[in-house]
Amino acid sequence: MSAPDAVPAGELLARAAGRWPERTSIIFDGKRITFRQFDRAAWHLAAALAGAGLGPGHTVAILSPNRIEYPIFHMGAGRAGALQAHFSIRSTADDLVHAIDKVEAEAVFADAALLATLRAARPRCPALRTVIVMGDAPDLQAGEIGWDAFHAGVDDAPPRIAIRPEDPFCITFTGGTTGFPKGVLATHGARTVIAQVVQEPFEITDRDIAVLGTPMFHLAGLGSWFVPAMLGGTTVALLPRWDPGAFIAAVERERATMGFLVPTMVNGVLADPGFSPERLASLRLLNYGGAPMPVALLERALERLPRMRMLDHYGQSEGGALAYRPPERARDKPTSNGIPFACTQMAFFDPEGRRLRDGEIGEIRVKGPQVCVGYYREPELTAALFTPDGWLRTGDIGYRDDEGYIFLVDRAKDMIIAGGENIYPAEIENALFRHPAVKECAVFGIPDEHWGEVPAAHVVLAAGASPAPTPEALAEFVAARIARHKRPRLVKFVDALPKTAIGKVQKNLIRQPYWQGRARGI
Repeated sequence: MSAPDAVPAGELLARAAGRWPERTSIIFDGKRITFRQFDRAAWHLAAALAGAGLGPGHTVAILSPNRIEYPIFHMGAGRAGALQAHFSIRSTADDLVHAIDKVEAEAVFADAALLATLRAARPRCPALRTVIVMGDAPDLQAGEIGWDAFHAGVDDAPPRIAIRPEDPFCITFTGGTTGFPKGVLATHGARTVIAQVVQEPFEITDRDIAVLGTPMFHLAGLGSWFVPAMLGGTTVALLPRWDPGAFIAAVERERATMGFLVPTMVNGVLADPGFSPERLASLRLLNYGGAPMPVALLERALERLPRMRMLDHYGQSEGGALAYRPPERARDKPTSNGIPFACTQMAFFDPEGRRLRDGEIGEIRVKGPQVCVGYYREPELTAALFTPDGWLRTGDIGYRDDEGYIFLVDRAKDMIIAGGENIYPAEIENALFRHPAVKECAVFGIPDEHWGEVPAAHVVLAAGASPAPTPEALAEFVAARIARHKRPRLVKFVDALPKTAIGKVQKNLIRQPYWQGRARGI
């Protein structure tokens, strides 16, 4: 692979349109657009934004599930030179007030179904002057305009705006565990490097059709998957929201060859009543990431879809795409997250900042052209994110083996310290997942008068599990497979686990009631 070149984001779409002008780029809700049409639509939006005075020095935002206008916004706003912010579709009115005020968004592109929430926030957002509505909204209010009307009368001539790779490009909001989410600022160059460096490891080709079920407001769905697929000439079928049955149907209908999911989505596909290997027979590769994959779930997927290759990748909003595990190593290194991408430097450090040797467990820190600038307008948090010598602190705990493969042990914030000993929830979750009655689980620390904290587990049982295990039996099942002192002291059966929009389990919400009024917090 040639070395990636940091370029303005819109240049990647121009390259794809130049190579595959008539190939279908995006499929959504029965509509199909070619790379040429995608390129022209992005230029048209860029011209509309420039005409509205929303170019360099201004911020626009989007509040939408996956739809055909989303990538057009992403590329069009980039070409206009505007800073763009991506809001979670699960945002409350208070969340939106905070985010809009933080980035000083002057325009928000909003899906019609989310207008009510945005309208509730708007009176408290003095900077917001325009809402561009995507979809059917018959009764637009003052300051609101439809997508087509926003483009009306705009000259097709591309706006002449000089954009440099080091210019600010986009803000992605992290999942907040306390207070409001933080806005991660990235440059054009950082995001375009990611799209280029993952091409070969992700096996992206212009012969593939991919189904994207993860939300595009998250880096994993947009920056780490859709844009690389676009650059490689891959046709992408967008799902508006996650539904395992819809994913299976889309793969079957489009004869899709690739997909990108997070582990909980993989679990949902395998458990869906409509699942059959024949319906997914066209899939040659499934790329997954965003959260650890339990070994038992990986083994189940490989067993039920033996012709499909499984590629793990590791990244985060702050660090970008960081590592991948080739499909050939899925069976002999099932717990590894792979090797760093070509652009990534990675090292492991102890709490005192001493660099560790291979095999020693510590915090993962990274450097590379794909890392973020920092947290937008949060200088203290940004300073804490980076070490004085430029390493980005990921907050993840892991180690590297003698082959250079990295292993994530857990998130630092999720680690349980029982009597001074570190216990990693992921190890306990992997043991629980081996029980046939366990569909989903989350392990976390709860307070204990003697040990400080001890492991606990919330468990979702598989439908029809018979006989259903008792909490005590599950705890003993774990104790038979890992060190006994790591077994969960509390097992609680629940109907569902709280998750973010991308499918990550929100352990902070599960932990909170157990620590109410105590020192650990949430």
